[in-house]
Amino acid sequence: MKKTLLSLLAVGSLFASNYAHGSWSYSGNTGPSHWGDLSKKYEMCKIGKNQSPINISNEIKAGLTPLNIYYNVKAYEFLNNGHTLKAKIKNGAKLYIDGKEFKLLQFHFHTPSENTIEGKYFPMEAHFVHASKNGELAVVSVMFKEGKKNPALQKLINNMPIHKGMEKNICDANLKAKDLLPQNLDYYRFNGSLTTPPCTEGVRWFVLKTPVEMSKEQIKEFEKVMGKNNRPTQPINARMILK
Repeated sequence: MKKTLLSLLAVGSLFASNYAHGSWSYSGNTGPSHWGDLSKKYEMCKIGKNQSPINISNEIKAGLTPLNIYYNVKAYEFLNNGHTLKAKIKNGAKLYIDGKEFKLLQFHFHTPSENTIEGKYFPMEAHFVHASKNGELAVVSVMFKEGKKNPALQKLINNMPIHKGMEKNICDANLKAKDLLPQNLDYYRFNGSLTTPPCTEGVRWFVLKTPVEMSKEQIKEFEKVMGKNNRPTQPINARMILK
C-alpha cells in the first residue's frame, strides 16, 4: 500500500512540477522545438519515437474494449500554473482498461487542441490524466467545438484563476469530472507520451471521437488566460492508430 501511494504521488508530482517548471514554454527559444535541448531530463522530447500529440488519420478498425469510466467525483481545486489551467480531483474517480485500474489524478486544458483529427484542430482539448498502481499513465482526451454554452465549463470559468500561481477552491461549484464528457465514449487509441517536458513515453492515449460543445464566449475566456498552449503534432512513425 505504501509503495502504491508513493507511486501515485510521484506521478502527480511529475505533472504538477513539470507544468510549473520555468525553463520551458510554448514559444521562442524555450518553445517546443527546443525542449529536448533545455535539459538532459527532457531529451525524450527530441529523440522519442512515440511522441504526442499526433494527427489522427489512417486509423485501423479494431474491436476496442469500451472505456469503463467512473468520474462521479468532484473537482476540489482549480490551478493556474503558468502553462495550463488544471483541476484537481478528489479520490475515487477511475478508469478501467486492459484489465487494470487507473486513478484519475487531474484534468487540464489546451487551446487550441493538441491532437488533431484528419488535420482538424479544435478550439480546446481537455486531458484527463490517470495513473495505475505501477505508475503506468493513461490519458483520456476530450475535444471541444464551438456551439452552445456549456454549463460545466461555466462553473470553471466562474472560478477561473486568472494569474499564474493562483489556486481556487471549487468544492462549492459541485463540478464532477463526468460533467465534461460526451455521452458517446467511442474513441481512437494509440501509444504516445506526455505532451510537455519530460515527454515521457509509454502513455496510453484514448481520444474520444465525439466533441463537446462550448460557446464562442467560453472559448475566449480560456484563451485569454492560457493563450496558445499546444505542442505541435509529432510524427506517427511506426505506430498504429486504432478505432
